[in-house]
Amino acid sequence: MSVKKHLISIIGPTAIGKTNLAIELSKKFHAPILSSDSRQFYKEMCIGTAVPSKEELSAAPHFFIQHKSIVDRYSVGDFEREAMGFLKSHYLKNDVAIMVGGSGLYTDAVCKGLDKFPEVPHEIRENLNESLVNFGLEKLSDKLKELDPKAFHQIAVDNPVRVIRALEVCLASGKPYSSFLNQPKKERPFLVHTINISAPREALYERINLRVDLMIKNGLEEEVRGLFDQKKLNALNTVGYKELFNYIEGKITRETAIEEIKKNSRRFAKRQLTWNRKNTEALVVNYENALEESMTYLNKVIPTPQHTNS
Repeated sequence: MSVKKHLISIIGPTAIGKTNLAIELSKKFHAPILSSDSRQFYKEMCIGTAVPSKEELSAAPHFFIQHKSIVDRYSVGDFEREAMGFLKSHYLKNDVAIMVGGSGLYTDAVCKGLDKFPEVPHEIRENLNESLVNFGLEKLSDKLKELDPKAFHQIAVDNPVRVIRALEVCLASGKPYSSFLNQPKKERPFLVHTINISAPREALYERINLRVDLMIKNGLEEEVRGLFDQKKLNALNTVGYKELFNYIEGKITRETAIEEIKKNSRRFAKRQLTWNRKNTEALVVNYENALEESMTYLNKVIPTPQHTNS
């Protein structure tokens, strides 16, 4: 492309303020916002995934939010393909787009491209999913530790989607899943400017706890009860949902479920922080001054005439 195109990628842990920053930057650059949050894709999940409010959605154009159903098969590869198609069309008339989300793999899929893996026979995936239902996640995690210790220590082994994906590659190829990682990345027809929002741990944990309390107040329990019959779907094996499923089944008290949501949200934030630290080219901004610090940087790397394209 003769004129450079720009993708502003906003990353950071849950509850840090990514949506607010994205909306403010969208206004300044007249740019659409693409969500790379793998749980906000699903229309049945709203409160527990912190989908932007109606006011936030109306304040800026948003895409890839609640455009799928929890019963749909939708992979990171599907998202990469659809997001790149959107950007290709968008960049025909505009120079700037914004992407925001807490799912590092999905963000990286657009910014860097996915590693290429071997084809996996359908029966391998089906067998692993049956094993998950019949024997639980721990047994699958133990199998991954046996076949690929490196991957076992690198991926989120409490996430069945990640564990099954790693195992199916191991079984289909006869090689460790980790051996397919970190391949040379694809060239992208746009420049990526990554902004990583940070906060002191105490402040972050307080924001997480307040968000969970607000979710409960706004009706998270009712939302989860409405999805109870579908609780075995992978999309619903998510913080905020699985803990309340346990409460509804009588396994724990309501108070314990809420505390578990807060604890597991903090653990999720830690994993996000670990993932984001790998992006050494990102601009790290303080959550209290995120907009000012971001604009100081972006005004230097994105030419002024492109700010007002529409």
